[in-house]
Amino acid sequence: MKLFPGMSNYVWAKYRTPAEKQLMNTPVEELAKKGLSRRDILKGAAVGGAGAIVASSATLAELNEGKAEGDPIPVGSALPFTGWGAHDAIEFRNGIEMAVDEINALGGVLGRPIEMHWEDTKNQSADEVVTAFNRLIDSKEVHAIINGYNIGPNNAEYEPVADAGILYLHHNTLLHHHDTVMSDPERYYSCFQTDPAEYWYGLGYIQFLSWLRDTGQWKPRNNRIALVSGSTPYSIVIVNAMNESAAEYGWEVAYGPEIVKTPTTEWGPTLAKVRAADPSAFANTHFPSQEIAQCQNQFMQDPIDSLTYYQFGAISAVFTDIAQENALGTTVATVIGQLQDEIGTTFENKYRELYGENSTPLVGCETYVSMYHWAMAAALAGGSGEPGDYDQNRKVAYRLQKLIYRSVVGSVNMHPEWQAGIPYPDYTNDPSLGQPHLFFQIQEVSPVRALVAPEPYNTGHFMIPSWFKDNGGLPQIGA
Repeated sequence: MKLFPGMSNYVWAKYRTPAEKQLMNTPVEELAKKGLSRRDILKGAAVGGAGAIVASSATLAELNEGKAEGDPIPVGSALPFTGWGAHDAIEFRNGIEMAVDEINALGGVLGRPIEMHWEDTKNQSADEVVTAFNRLIDSKEVHAIINGYNIGPNNAEYEPVADAGILYLHHNTLLHHHDTVMSDPERYYSCFQTDPAEYWYGLGYIQFLSWLRDTGQWKPRNNRIALVSGSTPYSIVIVNAMNESAAEYGWEVAYGPEIVKTPTTEWGPTLAKVRAADPSAFANTHFPSQEIAQCQNQFMQDPIDSLTYYQFGAISAVFTDIAQENALGTTVATVIGQLQDEIGTTFENKYRELYGENSTPLVGCETYVSMYHWAMAAALAGGSGEPGDYDQNRKVAYRLQKLIYRSVVGSVNMHPEWQAGIPYPDYTNDPSLGQPHLFFQIQEVSPVRALVAPEPYNTGHFMIPSWFKDNGGLPQIGA
């Protein structure tokens, strides 16, 4: 596999951990003479004094020494199948099902297959989410809950999880997760956010704009930017981070941050104010795909030479289904998404083969990775624990803290205090120790997005949007 585009395949070998090298270079017969197995080596493997293990999905196959023929391990997922986030819930379920099928084919978790149970969180209110979690814990006795996002409960679901002591991996992408876990690490030891918090979207966007400017990929008319947010705390945290960091990088917030009451599909009055401010870049941190697609459509009724950015929701095929050609040139980011290296493209091809060309592996990859991450941690810990088995589940939680998982989204590395993913380059400068904050540009009317940042993971090139009247002599979409 290639770590970076352009690297020859042999280079990857030097990034193997000592455990992997020992494992690959030791004949099975010699291990048997020592009373060891591949599982023994990997369970005891460590890199550095912190006891971290670097692993890939293949690690699970080495831990398992038989088929998945034991008693099933019940695992739950609570997703908004019938609410406004239903299109993402489908992708989250796809990712889980794909991972479970692969994991069970590899031998499950130490010979026990995973058996999934599902609940609908509908519109993601605290009552709906907590009720779904209680059903999974009380009725199905799940050992873990693997989720995409539920935006709305404000961590209320952490309470039944903490009472039961089971593992909870989610992608709510909330700074509030940090606050909750750090407020009582003994109680919330089993709660993990398998991506960086939403705050990093804000700082990362300002850094991205500055990188485009400073590398000459875009020649802004002025240093003015306009900032708009939906009315959820999630969106407001992001837009505030943009506002607070703009001046440091030489930008003037010429309009905003305006907080628009959402949900809404009527952006006309806000866009009129944005146009009057005459910015070189406009960011909208509201995220439901259907609603921000309407914002882009209405922007294109009278476009100005300004970059447009929509947070996360424009990754979904739903965005381009609605916006069509109006979307060409828009940028979108995610702090967790599938890379376009050999690992990522292999996953993407299989995902589309299973779920169709119009599916969104950039979303499904999130829960796919979390399921593998939990399964490997449980195997390294000697098995998973049922509700009330606090000792065993603490062992699994410890393994999750120490396991740096090189996955289809890059390196998932949990911060020891936050128990959330560490972002690259927003927090760490080492691309091997953080999840890359990915910036995509929509360059064609399809589910495919061009990955334009960050280096060294970018495989595409930024282009001036199709609606610009003056492209500054730079490559322009549709030109």
